Amino acid sequence: MTSLNAEQGKLLLKLARFVLEEQFGKQLAEPEGLDSPELRQHRGAFITLTKQGILRGCIGSLLGVESLIDGVRRHTVNAAFHDHRFHMLTAEELPEVRIAISVLTPPQPLAYIDSNDLCRKLQPQIDGVIIQQDLAEATFLPQVWEELSAPELFLDQLCCKAGLPSTAWRSGALTVQTYQATRFAEKEMLCQN
Repeated sequence: MTSLNAEQGKLLLKLARFVLEEQFGKQLAEPEGLDSPELRQHRGAFITLTKQGILRGCIGSLLGVESLIDGVRRHTVNAAFHDHRFHMLTAEELPEVRIAISVLTPPQPLAYIDSNDLCRKLQPQIDGVIIQQDLAEATFLPQVWEELSAPELFLDQLCCKAGLPSTAWRSGALTVQTYQATRFAEKEMLCQN
C-alpha cells in the first residue's frame, strides 16, 4: 500500500471542496490529476468537517471498500448532509467549513491482558482505536487524542460512543483494533502521520 504525499492530499482536499460546492449548484471544473494509481487505492478514509474549529460532521469507512476518490466523494456528501449528530450543511455555512481527510491503514487486532496492559499498548496521537463488544462498536480517529490525551479518558469516551458503559473497557471483554492515519487538512495543508 503506497503512502500519499502532500500534493496527493491537496488533490483529495480539492475534490472534497469541489463535491461540497457542486452540492450547492456551483458549476466548477473537477480537479485535474485524480487519475493517479495512489488515489485509486482502496483505503479506509474519513472526511471531517469543522466550522470555526468545532466538529460539524465526520463520516467515513474503516476499510478500503472503494477507491480513495470514490470514498472522498461519498463521505464528503455524507459528512455534510447525513451525519445524524448535526443538521444538514447550508450554503451559508460553506465558506466557514474546513475539510480534513484521514487516510487509514488497515485495522490490526490489539492483544492485551487487562485494562492496564491495554492502556500501556495504546499509542496516543498515533493510534486510531476501534472497540467492539457484541453488536456495539465505535472508533476514534488518531486526532481525538488531542482532546482526550489520557488513555483512560479516551477509552471511557469511546465506550460511551459505542453505547456501552464508560467503564466497559476495564472488563477485558472488548475486542480492540488499532490503525494509523495520514491526515490532510485545509488551511494548514500539513501532512501528519
